[in-house]
Amino acid sequence: MHFFDIANIAVKILGYPISYVELFGTLFGLASVYFAAKANILTWPTGIVNEFFLFILFFQVQLYADMFLQVYFFAVTLYGWQKWGTKTLENKITAISLSNRIILAAIILSGTMASGFLFTNIHVYFPAYFKIKAAYPFADSFVMVSSIVATVLLAKKKIETWYLWIAVDVVCVGLYFKKGIYFLSLEYLIFLGMASFGLIYWRKKQQNLEIPGAY
Repeated sequence: MHFFDIANIAVKILGYPISYVELFGTLFGLASVYFAAKANILTWPTGIVNEFFLFILFFQVQLYADMFLQVYFFAVTLYGWQKWGTKTLENKITAISLSNRIILAAIILSGTMASGFLFTNIHVYFPAYFKIKAAYPFADSFVMVSSIVATVLLAKKKIETWYLWIAVDVVCVGLYFKKGIYFLSLEYLIFLGMASFGLIYWRKKQQNLEIPGAY
């Protein structure tokens, strides 16, 4: 048994065995979301560690859309880290326009449906790599697509990022509980509270800056 095997248990909490992969992924995920809620640049390096461990975890529990999502997260993390590091007005918290909200909703819906159909049959298309059928492909795809959009909005410091993260967190709490990764499910329940805090904090900061915006 190697370190990254989910059967390699780090600790038991209330009888639930937590693997090293789930433990490290959860702890760094909490740190990343906390820093994001505070609009702190440390959200990006802690996010990279979180993405590494969750990529390994999701492959082993057949949440393949979530697994591929971590690759995307890594790329956007590098982009967001660089963007937040620049001192321009573009870095201020702003909002997107109503028309762009509608466009993003359509993208999320169509992307979820297309991805859901793909992951439903991924074990048929690529049997050498995915020997087990995907679990909950449409719910998993909603998490993937919504997270992609939310991460872009986070990198651009658009306040709508938190509405999407709240929706993602609600789905993830149920999804991960159903898959038996209870510690991660609990983490996303905490994320739900942190995302709500992030929305309130960013709204206050946006009002203090008094810079209206829409891209």
